Amino acid sequence: MEKLAGGYRLVEGPLWVAGKGLFFTDGQGGGVFCVDASGNVEQVFAYRRGIGGLLLHEQGGLVVSGRNMSWKSVPEGTTLTLLDRDEEAGIVGFNDITADAAGRVYAGSLAESAMDGKGGKDDRREGDLYLIDLDGSARIVARGFMLTNGLGFSPDGKTLYHSDSPRYHVNSYSVNEDGSLGEKQVFVTTEGGTPDGLAISEDGRIWVALVDAGGVAVYRPDGSLDDFIAIPDPMCTNLCFGGEDLRDLYIVSGSKGADSDQAGSVYVTRASVAGLPVPVARVPLPPAEDG
Repeated sequence: MEKLAGGYRLVEGPLWVAGKGLFFTDGQGGGVFCVDASGNVEQVFAYRRGIGGLLLHEQGGLVVSGRNMSWKSVPEGTTLTLLDRDEEAGIVGFNDITADAAGRVYAGSLAESAMDGKGGKDDRREGDLYLIDLDGSARIVARGFMLTNGLGFSPDGKTLYHSDSPRYHVNSYSVNEDGSLGEKQVFVTTEGGTPDGLAISEDGRIWVALVDAGGVAVYRPDGSLDDFIAIPDPMCTNLCFGGEDLRDLYIVSGSKGADSDQAGSVYVTRASVAGLPVPVARVPLPPAEDG
């Protein structure tokens, strides 16, 4: 386990970009960064806080989550909104995202917490899972998440996995040809840690970052626990596969439970199996606004 970079508040959204390195965000400190195999870090762009996910777009640039779903040019210059938040419906932003083989984008919405007026109990509104389609339209394909997190597809693309953190659930869905989803099934209830980001290896195993457990739990497709990979930090937030053979396992962390609020780091180790590449987004880009 090698530490490639550190000194961030909350590292999220790891994305391997061939020829460049690992892109990642600081969800609390702001910004998107790239670290190469030698540990050299460059800022890709200074950006809003709260980015939970990144995707490459077929036309270049990045699709990013946060207060809305946007496309941002690299180098920084143009920002286009793909799907805006809806505060009237309680949707205040979006967290983890992924794309299917066709290039459609799945994004979990973040809902605000509301006071129920009966003794001040915090009643978190549930978020939903949105699909941005290849014609630019967006629709809800799954509902009812207390806190949406990791998303990833099985090797055949017929199953989508999705973390709902406060319930300690990683859910699974059958995927239809049009991108819609079947009924939600609880794939696994995690023990010892809260499920956050996830990734899938080519053998179909599901690798889940466990916040408060300090590592990644690896599950077989039948839901049984196969392995656990520890990192030096207590707050393990996300992971992805990278490198030329997709066997470099990048694991990222936040500062919760550490001695500093700048303890978020990027680690890398070698995996026994290659990961699945995350497809590029192919959703259409809206025209730039005048001015």
